[in-house]
Amino acid sequence: MDTHDSTFPLIISVDDHTVEPADVWQDRLPRQYRGAGPRIVRAPVKEMTFLGGRFRPVMGEAGDDGPVGDWWVYEELRRPLTRLDTAVGYDRDEIRLEVITYEQMRPGSYDVTARLADMDVNHVQSALCFPTFPRFCGQTFTEAKDHELGLLCVRAYNDWMVEEWCGPKARGRLIPLTLIPLWDAELAAAEVRRNAARGVRAVAFSEIPPHLGLPSVHTDDWDPFLAACDETGTVVAMHIGSSSRMPSTSADAPPAVGSTITYANCCFSMVDWLMSGKFERFPNLKVMYAEGQIGWIPYILERADVVWEENRGWGGVADKVHRPPSELFAEHVYGCFFDDAFGLRNLDSIGVGNVLYETDYPHSDSTWPKSREVGEAQMGHLEPDVVERIVRGNAIDLLGLTAEGLWPGAGGAR
Repeated sequence: MDTHDSTFPLIISVDDHTVEPADVWQDRLPRQYRGAGPRIVRAPVKEMTFLGGRFRPVMGEAGDDGPVGDWWVYEELRRPLTRLDTAVGYDRDEIRLEVITYEQMRPGSYDVTARLADMDVNHVQSALCFPTFPRFCGQTFTEAKDHELGLLCVRAYNDWMVEEWCGPKARGRLIPLTLIPLWDAELAAAEVRRNAARGVRAVAFSEIPPHLGLPSVHTDDWDPFLAACDETGTVVAMHIGSSSRMPSTSADAPPAVGSTITYANCCFSMVDWLMSGKFERFPNLKVMYAEGQIGWIPYILERADVVWEENRGWGGVADKVHRPPSELFAEHVYGCFFDDAFGLRNLDSIGVGNVLYETDYPHSDSTWPKSREVGEAQMGHLEPDVVERIVRGNAIDLLGLTAEGLWPGAGGAR
């Protein structure tokens, strides 16, 4: 394929992000909960660090010295909007860990019409978007004290995601990704079914739930949730950092260390799933790893197969994993990448059908507005039909999109 071929497929990105507008919860929560529910307050930052994989912001009081930004306030939580949440359009060397206001971010971060325009610039047809304030799998609401309010917040977010973010203005180009109440698998199953009934085919989940104080996938605790996903064809989407702990090596390691090894949690998580027996118990279950890249996958599959073949007797999996992990991967797991030339050179060892493309808009790692150029350069050695599958075809099949790559449920059902 000529790297300058003008027929490079329109991209379906399976990992972009939305920055929630300030009124998402204030407009949807019952009145008695709005005082405790998520709301925006403009205030200075007193202190903010990001070391050892931990983000620690401290909000100042009105009138204090320090840069002013917009903060989400929810129960005792104070979480600022930062430049890392919405970095596109800025020179890479100018992107720092700093608080910002809505006025200081690119409108496509939170506005549907502006987002579609930025997608047009980037040769992107459709996009699946992970949350920002709820964090990547809604752990913000899980960590809150009031789970009755937390459940209302989860449902309010999902209603906004389906009815507004992916509603009529999006014209089918934004694909809904919903949240679950992670603290209760039965409630989670009910929320999966509620959203599946209005066309949602993806739900966010944690890559390593025990890091959130939740059961692992080796237990039966998640079975009601997994059964609902299996029955409805809902994909379990896990983003790097969805365990509230980015990989790091020490408490004082600079962010660059964690940024280099961001794939590690996906790696650990995938081995968990392959050795859990869940794919045999729930044969229609599909999982995807957003922003995990793909170059690491061949070795892990090779090693997992060796362990399963030679050590499954004492390894604790002989009674529940009856097929080589690489076979289970081929049928159930999808790796997502935005910049991985090495992985693409080893595609035969991963599987053409197990790879999805993404742009990570509007984060600092995003390839916007050059996602097409990056794809052309890195996929230039592949046949056009293979490029088509990676850039859009696999996503269409996995997420139940139309042949044109659009979400068929645009507008939602109230």
